[in-house]
Amino acid sequence: MVRAKYQSVLDLGQKLNIENGDVQEENGVLKVTGTAKTQYEKDLLWDSIKAAGGENPSDIVADIKVSDTSVYARHTVQSGETLGGIAKHYLGDAMKYKDIFAANSDILKNPDLIYPDQELIIPNL
Repeated sequence: MVRAKYQSVLDLGQKLNIENGDVQEENGVLKVTGTAKTQYEKDLLWDSIKAAGGENPSDIVADIKVSDTSVYARHTVQSGETLGGIAKHYLGDAMKYKDIFAANSDILKNPDLIYPDQELIIPNL
């Protein structure tokens, strides 16, 4: 029963290729462990847990670790994207494009010129 309630979380974990993932159900509590690539992916999992179980769910215990703590996320640029749009998506504020630009100054020379397939670092702020 509780596993079905959190199936969307488990599906997301598979989609994100969470490493060392394990799911156990004991006494009506779902125990989930694994390692996300970045903090952003961990945050996505927690958002999914809260969407299914509320702000402080008591029927799930999740121990999600992060393998790359040096960045918040890594993003591959798609056609039509802007640094402002990427900043809004990951950091909640389009003006934080300056932080993304600074974190990628080795490959970006102008914040208005990004190209598809560039991999950008989204910094921890």
